[in-house]
Amino acid sequence: MIFVRGLAACAPERGLRINDIAALTMHGVSILLYLLFLAPVLAPHIYPSAMPEKADDQEIDKVAQAQDAGHAWTGHREGSYFIGAYGGVPYTYPSDVSVLRPNGTDFTLHKVPWRGEPFKSPVYYGVRIAGWSERLPFGAMIDFTHSKAISERDAVVRQKGTLNNKPMAPKARIDETFRKLEFSHGHNMLTLNGLYRLPARIGSISPYFGAGAGISIPHTEIRLREDLTRTYEYQYTGPALQALFGLEIQLPKMSVFLEYKFTFADYRAPLTYRNGSWVVQDLWAQFNNWRTGKSSVQGALSTRLTSHQLIGGLGVRLVRPTTTRTTFN
Repeated sequence: MIFVRGLAACAPERGLRINDIAALTMHGVSILLYLLFLAPVLAPHIYPSAMPEKADDQEIDKVAQAQDAGHAWTGHREGSYFIGAYGGVPYTYPSDVSVLRPNGTDFTLHKVPWRGEPFKSPVYYGVRIAGWSERLPFGAMIDFTHSKAISERDAVVRQKGTLNNKPMAPKARIDETFRKLEFSHGHNMLTLNGLYRLPARIGSISPYFGAGAGISIPHTEIRLREDLTRTYEYQYTGPALQALFGLEIQLPKMSVFLEYKFTFADYRAPLTYRNGSWVVQDLWAQFNNWRTGKSSVQGALSTRLTSHQLIGGLGVRLVRPTTTRTTFN
């Protein structure tokens, strides 16, 4: 405080304000604390003679602890695994929906709006398993996301093409063409991602970002107005991509994370007109249809779902103990 008041007395001459002086003082204190924090780590490398030729176990443990603290400050940490789950809120952009069938149906609905309903059953959720390198700020993650995309069937959209060889009106409500158009069980994506942990860290808060690719496995629910039955099953519909940025808040043996994700899924959903069962059986049936050449006989629906997603979750952190130990001769 004496130092701040002394600078304040000189403020009129130097054009400084009290706020500026306080900020400079806090920066100086922060730098001083930072140097004091790193001193135990840097001292053995800058001044080797400062370390005794022989040190007892207690001194070795103190140096090892200081080095571990230094690694935590710079963002480098021991290798670890993470198993977590999360919930969130998605927003999916309107997209064009096209249907092609062998009965003279070939049309596109433009800018179909989607809603996510993340808090209605089945709710939005995700699970993930991640691993971080012991020495480098890189990691890898398998991420499964269960979102939803439900068309706003009362919306009026532009149309182009033919339905049963008949031209479609330029505009119409979606429910005039579809009884069902949704991926509500859900808009599922399974991706493999690379991760990078940024060196900047504030206490126990650690920022990271990543990107990955994988597959879309939605539960398709499609029924045109003219159809007697529906397509209602899990399907592989194409590739999925995602990019993410998040903050991990580390707790003892656990972590809380907040994250933004941008996802892209290219859909080509076969129109099979079957009521499916569970995901493995449905995907096996789809594989058999593809193997026998029956996958496109009854047509397909195509679209691209691009989404923003805000998520938050909790997980268990399993730290791999390091076997490296500093010794002195």
